Amino acid sequence: MERSGVPVDDHAQGYDIRREYEVQHRSGSAPGDPDTRWLALLMHAAFFLLLGASLTRFLTRHPGEARTPWIIALSITLAVLYLLGPVFGSRPTPRPTPRATIWLGVLVAVWTVLVVLAPSFAWCAVPLFYTGLRILPPRAALALVTVLTAFVVAAQLRLAGGFDAYLVLVPPAVAAVATAVFLHMRRQAARQAELIEDLLRTRRELAATERRAGTLAERQRLSMEIHDSLAQGLSSQQMLLQAADRTWHSDPDTAHRHILTATGIAERSLAEARRFVHDLAPADLADGGGLEAALRTLATRETAQAEGGLTVRVHVEGAAEGTAYGDLPDRARSALLRIAQGALANVTEHAGATTATLTLTHLDDRVVLDIADDGHGFTPPDEESRPAPGARGVRGHGLPAMRARVRQLGGTLTVESAPGEGTVVSATVPLPPPQTPNTPPPHTPYPPPEAPS
Repeated sequence: MERSGVPVDDHAQGYDIRREYEVQHRSGSAPGDPDTRWLALLMHAAFFLLLGASLTRFLTRHPGEARTPWIIALSITLAVLYLLGPVFGSRPTPRPTPRATIWLGVLVAVWTVLVVLAPSFAWCAVPLFYTGLRILPPRAALALVTVLTAFVVAAQLRLAGGFDAYLVLVPPAVAAVATAVFLHMRRQAARQAELIEDLLRTRRELAATERRAGTLAERQRLSMEIHDSLAQGLSSQQMLLQAADRTWHSDPDTAHRHILTATGIAERSLAEARRFVHDLAPADLADGGGLEAALRTLATRETAQAEGGLTVRVHVEGAAEGTAYGDLPDRARSALLRIAQGALANVTEHAGATTATLTLTHLDDRVVLDIADDGHGFTPPDEESRPAPGARGVRGHGLPAMRARVRQLGGTLTVESAPGEGTVVSATVPLPPPQTPNTPPPHTPYPPPEAPS
């Protein structure tokens, strides 16, 4: 529906909702959340800082030992494995992937060997807490944190050379606090994700309600307009013609007046019908700027909505005035604009193009609109065949609807495309034939009253 008091752009609303939904929280983590990003960067920096500090401490205190090459090699291996985390899917997902689980297992195993050889590497476990809590389900993550904490306690006792209650209690306390904070943040993020999902669902329901309300309001407006103008006019014409029929022979002058009055009512009703057609035309044509201005407005809007992914240009060849044929009817302008809208919707949704060009060509006896893009292209279906649902480059009823619009105007629609070569949709609409001043009217609606015999 184009007009219902307040315009409702379903495509734009659906695009906004989909774009917002794609950046929502997932499995307790929001990729677009600045706090989550900063926490991840902080943990990554802490891991490499602790790893470098541990390696420096070992090399300073144990120079020239036989295990030194192994410590260096394991440190490098641990750093490389940690850097390869995104490759193996270390990002949070509803369920950990096998690759991410194996990567985490190998990472912990290398760290464990490193701690056994050099206990000073034990505090690298703190960033590993965070990594395990992000990837694994809560129970598995808690089990991993417990195991890592036990290794930290054992390593610290080994460095101390004996039992120390401080070293036994502090690492579990640190691990417990870190785990509690992370789980709390995870629950908060999950609640926020639910709230956002509820908000989006409410917005979709509200948009659907507004569309239904707008449709009903427009139907009611049209019904009242038709009742108060066309229906009343037709009713008056019917009564006048019936009265003229009754007085056709007995009072020809009165019958003639009735017919003239009915003719005037018919003229006014025709003007009202044309106003309805104008009101129901596409909104871009309602400003009176013509088809060229409407196409430029459409190109600007589609380019802005694509946000840099698609550039739409408009070229006009020839002049709309000065031909021997008549001007392009409003119905044809509306149809060509609708075809351009549908073709650009296909380009945006299916073609993967970076550039689309609308070319409007005014010839002596016809107008041609070409929509060309540099996208993937496709194999055009036969004109009589129905496209398969979901076929690339073809909307469910896009091309058949375009052909139906052009056929109603006596024109033709052609589609030229091939995989990898882009697509050109060409709509040709003939102009109405020229009229001469001496052309008689096609018919006389009512015969003149006969003279009484």
